[in-house]
Amino acid sequence: MRSLFVLVLAAAFLGCKERKSTAYSLASTATVSLQRPRIGYDKNGRPTPVALQEIAVTGVADALPPISVADVASMVIRTADVSIEVDSLEPAVALVRQLATRFGGYVASTDITTGNSQLRNARLELKIPAQRFDESLSGLAPIGKLENVTVEAEDVGEQFVDVSARMENARRLERRLIDLLATRTGKLKDVLDVEQELARVREEIDRYEGRIRYLKAHTAMSTLSVTVHEPIPVVGTAGQSVMGAALKQSWRNFVLLASLAVQSLGVLLPLGFIATVAWIVTRRWRLTRQRTA
Repeated sequence: MRSLFVLVLAAAFLGCKERKSTAYSLASTATVSLQRPRIGYDKNGRPTPVALQEIAVTGVADALPPISVADVASMVIRTADVSIEVDSLEPAVALVRQLATRFGGYVASTDITTGNSQLRNARLELKIPAQRFDESLSGLAPIGKLENVTVEAEDVGEQFVDVSARMENARRLERRLIDLLATRTGKLKDVLDVEQELARVREEIDRYEGRIRYLKAHTAMSTLSVTVHEPIPVVGTAGQSVMGAALKQSWRNFVLLASLAVQSLGVLLPLGFIATVAWIVTRRWRLTRQRTA
């Protein structure tokens, strides 16, 4: 009787040790920690057979980690479009670049136009920290004459909370599917179905994480589009001298007049020839009539 009791204790100890080593190997290869799903167990400690759809729903309604009001309130994407008239283009562009650096931002893109017969202008897109957005707008005033300032704000707090909740639910489902794979002893088809569902859930998690990173990046850095241009000339065309343009136009008028004169020869020469022939015929007819008279 004593030996039988010792054998039972040894078997129980080896069984516990084997289950612990198996759980440890599974936890080391998984990307998230394993948790036993609340799907019910029989008297032997094994999970009862349940459908995959039931596992996906079980435990999803657990409490989500709290999201502070400050996090939601800061989820605002702010953009501004500013037009400035400056005396000279190059110094103004340099001042705009310095402004971005002074407020902890950077210049994302630059587009400068200085061609002939065009208004010299430049468009710069600045990325400024959201907390210094108002200061950067005020810093544009010394650069030149503000012509237009348009500010827009998009509140994405509700979208941030919704995506965060969806991602957390997907992570819970991922943990339950991993635990199901660790304890599944059914058919191979059932295991493959669970793995396919796990791949789909992880793909959803990647999309949610990408959307959250996008929202955080665009709310942390505001976009400031600045257009600077030189004054529009009152007389003449932008980028040209008034007297030079007048001389060019006078030469064009002379060339146009000469071309019209040359073109008129195609009409005057035939008419002159016809008039000359008619005059000669008429003169001869008169002379012949006088002689016969």
